[in-house]
Amino acid sequence: MLKSDDVVYTLRAAGTALVIEVTQPVPRVLHWGSDLGLDGRSGTDLVATATPAVLNNSPDEPRSMTVWPSERDGWAGTPAQRGHAAGSVDIARPELVDSSCTQAPGGGGQVHLSFTDAVSGLSSTLTYTMDAAGVLAVDATVVRTARPAPAPDGVPYTLDGLRTLMPVPDRASERLDFTGKWCRERSPQRATVGFGSHVRHARRGKPGHDTPYLMAVGTPGFGFGHGEVWATHLAWSGDAEYLLERLPEGAGVFAAALGAGEVLRSGEVLLDDGDRYHAPTTVFVWSETGLDGIADRLHRRLRARASHPAQPRPLVLNTWEAVYFDHDMDRLTTLVERAAQVGVERVVLDDGWFHGRRGDDAGLGDWTVDAGVWPSGLDPFVDLVRSYGMQFGLWFEPEMINLDSDLARAHPDWVLGPRQGLGPSARNQYVLDIGRPDAYEHVLKSVSALVAQYRIDYLKWDHNRDLLEAVGRRNGRDRPAVHEQTLALYRMLDDLRERHPGLEIETCSGGGGRIDLGILDRTDRLWASDCNDPVERSRIEQWTRLLVPPELIGSHLGAERSHTTGRKTDLSYRLISSLTAHAGIEWDLTTASEAELAAITAWADLYRELRPLLHTGRVVNADLADEAVALTGVIAQDGSRAVFVWSRATSSPSGQSGRVRLPGLDPRSRYRLRLRDELGGTRRHQVQDPAWLTEAAANGLDLDGTVLTVVGIPLPTLNPQQALLLDVEQLG
Repeated sequence: MLKSDDVVYTLRAAGTALVIEVTQPVPRVLHWGSDLGLDGRSGTDLVATATPAVLNNSPDEPRSMTVWPSERDGWAGTPAQRGHAAGSVDIARPELVDSSCTQAPGGGGQVHLSFTDAVSGLSSTLTYTMDAAGVLAVDATVVRTARPAPAPDGVPYTLDGLRTLMPVPDRASERLDFTGKWCRERSPQRATVGFGSHVRHARRGKPGHDTPYLMAVGTPGFGFGHGEVWATHLAWSGDAEYLLERLPEGAGVFAAALGAGEVLRSGEVLLDDGDRYHAPTTVFVWSETGLDGIADRLHRRLRARASHPAQPRPLVLNTWEAVYFDHDMDRLTTLVERAAQVGVERVVLDDGWFHGRRGDDAGLGDWTVDAGVWPSGLDPFVDLVRSYGMQFGLWFEPEMINLDSDLARAHPDWVLGPRQGLGPSARNQYVLDIGRPDAYEHVLKSVSALVAQYRIDYLKWDHNRDLLEAVGRRNGRDRPAVHEQTLALYRMLDDLRERHPGLEIETCSGGGGRIDLGILDRTDRLWASDCNDPVERSRIEQWTRLLVPPELIGSHLGAERSHTTGRKTDLSYRLISSLTAHAGIEWDLTTASEAELAAITAWADLYRELRPLLHTGRVVNADLADEAVALTGVIAQDGSRAVFVWSRATSSPSGQSGRVRLPGLDPRSRYRLRLRDELGGTRRHQVQDPAWLTEAAANGLDLDGTVLTVVGIPLPTLNPQQALLLDVEQLG
C-alpha cells in the first residue's frame, strides 16, 4: 500500500527523467524531459508548482493532467479509457490502491501503479519502464473484477479504447508525423501545434504505408541536430491511434497531451468477469539534440535486446526482380553463380515456388513445393546455394489466401470476412483468419515443416493487402478480428523461432506497410519499401532510420531502370545508396556486364569492410536549407571513424552548397578525410572539385574537428541522382 514518504517517484537515465507525484485518487506526471538532477527539495518544489489556476467558467477545483486522464480531472480531451456495459457505466473513475518504484543500477527503472474502479468494475495497472537509453515504455492493462450495480447481469464490459497520454509543455509548438503510400513510405509532414485534436488513425489491420510511424512535437524549427523534441510510437502491428491534443485550458500545468493506443473496433474487446486486456506498449522518447537524438535513443534500445542480430549482416540476393515468377532452374543456376562471383552471402527465393503459383492470382495458402516447376523439390536449388557457402532463404505470405487455392476450396470459412459475402479482393487475394486455432495450426505446421526440411536460414514474411471488413466468423456471429489476428501473428512468429533457433525473419508488407517496434521484437530485418529507385529509396530509408537502426533495414541494389518508377540511374549512385543499411541485390545479374560485375564486387567488399561500423554506429543527418541535397552519416560509438554520404536528388537554384558542417564529430579532434571512389565516378555539375576534395581523393586530407563541425567544408556540386562517399578517421 501507499506510504506517506512515497510522494514523488523519479526515473533517470541518459540525461532524461520522468517524475511522478503519487497522489490520490490518481497520480500525475510532474515532469518528462531533461534530467533535473532532482534531490528531495527539488521534488518538493515541483509538487509546489504543479497546480494550475482555476479559470473562469471552469470546474471549481484546479484541473490535473493525471496518468489516467478522465473527465473527473476536468480533462475535456480524449480520455485514457473509453467503454461501457450495454450503455451503462461509461465513465472511468480509477482510484490508486498500490504503487512502487524500482531503480535500475545502470539507470532507469520502473514505476508500477495499481487501480480499482468501482464504477466500471475494472482493476487496472499502469507500468512505466525507463531503459538505460532513456526510452520510456508504458504498459497498461485492465481486468474485469466486479460487476457494478448499474450494469445488467451477464453483460460484458465493452472496451472501446485504452490509450496512454503524456503531457508536453508550451514550447513544444511544432509537430511532425508521417504519411505515405506504396513506394513512398514515411513521408514527413509538419505543422504548427494548434488548438484541438490532431488524431491519426491507422485502420488497415496494420500500420499501413501511410502510418503516422512516430509523432513528434518540439521547439520551433527543430531538426535532425537541434531542438528539444518529445515523441511517441505505438509498438503494435494492428490498428493504431496517434494523438496530439491541445485544449484552451491546457493539460494541468502543461500545454498539451501526446500519446497513442490501439484502435478497437466496436465489440472487439468484451470483458467478462476475469477477462484481461493488455494494451500495446506505447513508447515515449525525449531529446534535446533534435531528431538524431530521438533516433540514437531508439537505436540503443533495440541494440540492447538479447534477440538483436549479433552476427555480421550477410549480403543478400533476392530473386524477385531478377526472375519474378519464372522459376527456371537453369536461369536460377546462372543467377546463383553470378551472385557467388560478386560476393553474395545469402540467396532468397521469392514468390512463385509453391503449388499453383504461376502468377499472383492463385496458390496462396498451399504451402507445398510445386512439383510441376520443381519436380525434385527445392533440394537441387538449396544444394546449389549451399555449395557456394551461402545461406538459403524463402518467401512466404502466411497470413493471406487466394480463393483459387486448395486451402480456400477446402475451408472457405477460414477466409477473413463477413458471412454475408466477401468484399473485393486486393492483389487478387484475401486474408486468412489465423485467429482460428485450426487455421493457425495448419499454417504453422506447413511453414515449420518446410523450414525443417530445407534447413531454411531466413524467411521473407510478406503481407500484401490491408485488412478490410476484418471480421471472423465465430459461433454464428461476425466479430471484429484485427486485434485477435495481430496477436495470432505474434504467436506464430514466436512459435517458429522457438521451434527453429537461429531462424531469421524479415518483415515485409507490400514493402514498408508494417514497420513498428511490435513486429521488430519478433523479426530480424525489415523491407522498407518495394521501391528500389535510389532517389525515392534514400528518402524513405532516411526517415525509416528515425526508429530503426541501419542493420535492420534491407536496402537492395536494383536494375538501371527501376521496376517501380521507370527511372534510370547510374550504377555508382545505386551502389552508394544501397550500401549503408543491410545491403542486398534485387537485380538479374545475368544481364550485367563484366564491368558492372566488377563494380558490384568492389561494392560487396566495401560493404564487408564497413558493416562493423554501419551496423553499430550512431546515425546523423545534416540540417540543410536545400532539400535537393542530403548529408547522412554513421559514426562509430567511440568516435574513431565515420562514413558520410553526400547526395543530390534534383537540381537547385544555388550553384554551390557553400560550407557544409559534418554533424556528430568531435570539434576537439583531428580527422583524416578520404574520398572512397571504388564504386565508380560521380558526375559533377562543375568544372573542378574544391581543392580539399582533390587532396582527399589522392592522399587523404587531415583537418581539425572545428573546421568540420563548426565552420564546415565546401562540398562539390553534384549532378542530380549522384552521390559520393567520404571515409573519416579520427587521428590519435
